[in-house]
Amino acid sequence: MTESSFHLKEKFNRSLFRVISGMAAGMDQEVYVIGGYVRDLLLHRPSKDLDIMTVGDGIALAERAAEALKLKGPVSVFRNFGTAMFRYRNLEVEFVGARKESYTVDSRKPLVESGTLEDDQKRRDFTINALAVSLNPANYGELLDPFDGVGDLDRKLIRTPLDPDITFSDDPLRMMRGIRFATQLGFTVHDETLQAIAANKERIRIISGERVAEELNKIILSPQPSVGFILLEETGLLDIIFPELARMKGVDSVRGNAHKDNFYHTLKVLDQLAPHSDNLWLRWSALLHDIAKPATKKFIEGQGWTFHNHNFIGARMIPGIFRRLKLPLNEKMKFVQKMVELHMRPIVLSEEVVTDSAVRRLLFEAGDDIDELMDLCEADITSGNAAKVRKHLENFRMVRHKLKEIDEKDAIRNFQPPVTGEDIMAIFGLPPGKDVGIIKSYIREAILDGKIGNNREEAWNLMLQKGAELGFMPNQGN
Repeated sequence: MTESSFHLKEKFNRSLFRVISGMAAGMDQEVYVIGGYVRDLLLHRPSKDLDIMTVGDGIALAERAAEALKLKGPVSVFRNFGTAMFRYRNLEVEFVGARKESYTVDSRKPLVESGTLEDDQKRRDFTINALAVSLNPANYGELLDPFDGVGDLDRKLIRTPLDPDITFSDDPLRMMRGIRFATQLGFTVHDETLQAIAANKERIRIISGERVAEELNKIILSPQPSVGFILLEETGLLDIIFPELARMKGVDSVRGNAHKDNFYHTLKVLDQLAPHSDNLWLRWSALLHDIAKPATKKFIEGQGWTFHNHNFIGARMIPGIFRRLKLPLNEKMKFVQKMVELHMRPIVLSEEVVTDSAVRRLLFEAGDDIDELMDLCEADITSGNAAKVRKHLENFRMVRHKLKEIDEKDAIRNFQPPVTGEDIMAIFGLPPGKDVGIIKSYIREAILDGKIGNNREEAWNLMLQKGAELGFMPNQGN
């Protein structure tokens, strides 16, 4: 017995696996744990998904195991796919019958028929996901590794069990998965496997936006997301699935004046943000913060390269990107738009004298998202000049201190006007309209500029003053 299989046998000596083993034996079916759970066990990574593969009826085995375990929750059955699933403690346990697959050219949905353990391992996407552990009494706990998946774990290598051209042509989503696994695990994609991804890149077009976005999200949430995006770019997949990001790569030069490569700058920002936030949508904001730079790039004599209004134009590009990738068109998208639109503001503050008025306006616009905005903007400092970086970070600390100080004093975050439009209409007998808006804006600007405090008394007096300037008299009795 190998060290790995002995380790697995000890790990598998628990009630869930013994029950499944016993039920399968009673049904005269072979049964194995296969795939990601075994891989993660060997990598000492937590795993919440457990795949049980049986040579026989997976649904029947799931139902019998659930009954023997006295589970209170339901068994979810998907008869079209021949699978069943239930929750056991902190695990999602899925049962499926061993199968072999064949594919048509225009679909990633396979034609499925019953198969053996060997058939099932051959259909797996990568060697590290073809690992299986027997739950059969004769060899309980034995590791079954026909493609040297353990060796690839040791070598930190992503490699297909069979010909990668066939693997990726059959199911093009596997190309995205391979890059995602390399990014999540810190592995390298095998040369032949990487070449096959590049050769089959056009096949990704048959994959739905939702499935592509799901893999992109996992890459973005990885410890070093740049690894995945560089692989996507090198293989040509990025041009197809995310052309706006691919267009950011490259440097233009006019008479020796060059701008930085905005693709690699963006990836550095994303990597620098990653240790400080696992907020998926803030990480998307980092990925998209300069997305409009190719569209706004202009060289001006005496000034150099400019990207005027790239933050505002970038914010307007986001709904189209989200719609194409089938990302949520809700508050999450609006958050990303807000971060992209505002991301220049704290940077400008950090380069100038920090006035109370500028800080109030930033708090007013960012609201409860101010901390995330500051995290994004600090990550956006990517200069190679160490002294410049230190200066910016020190200024950012001053901005953060000022933000906290003014928020505590003036309560500008999520600003609610101390005098409402209804108040203005009631005191002056005005209908809804332009004049009410003028008075409201005047009061708000006065508060943001620090001319009056954020309180009802001062705002009320200013309302009366501005109303008088406009020729309005308060109603008697008010």
